[in-house]
Amino acid sequence: MLHGLLWLPLLLVFFGLAGLGWHEWQKLQAYERWAKDFETAKYDVRAVLGLNQTQLTWGNPTRNGPVNLQTIDLSQIQIVQVWVDHQPITLTDPPAPAHQIELVLIPQDSSNNVGQPYAIPFTDITLAVNWAEHLQKRLWMGTDPGLGTPLSLNPS
Repeated sequence: MLHGLLWLPLLLVFFGLAGLGWHEWQKLQAYERWAKDFETAKYDVRAVLGLNQTQLTWGNPTRNGPVNLQTIDLSQIQIVQVWVDHQPITLTDPPAPAHQIELVLIPQDSSNNVGQPYAIPFTDITLAVNWAEHLQKRLWMGTDPGLGTPLSLNPS
C-alpha cells in the first residue's frame, strides 16, 4: 500500500502532462487548418502568423483556431524589426539569451508619419530573424506575385 501511495503523485503528474500535450496538439491541428490558405505560415505557443501575397495576418492560437486576428497589407509597413527585451536588435548579430522576442512592424500612416507599431511575439529568436528578413525582402525588393510589378512601398 505504501508503494501505491508513493507512485500516485507520479501517476497524477503523468496524466497532467498527457492532458497538456493533448491540449497543445488540438491547438496545432486548428493552426494547420487555418494555415493552409497562406503561402507561408508559422506557429508557436505565443502566436500564429500567415503571409499571403501582400497580406500579413497574425493572432493567438487556441484549440478552436486563432483568435484576435489582425491583418496588415505590406504596403502599409515602413519598418520591420526584431526586438529582444523591448530593444531593437541587428538581424545579423542577434543575442543568444532572450526573454521576450517580438517581430515589430512599424506602419506609416496616410501622411507618411510613423504609426503605432504592431508587436508579434515569438519564442525562437532565429525564427523571428528569418521572418524579419523575409518580410524585408518583400518590402524593399519584392514584387507582387500576382501582378509581377514592384510593390509601391516607401523604404525610408
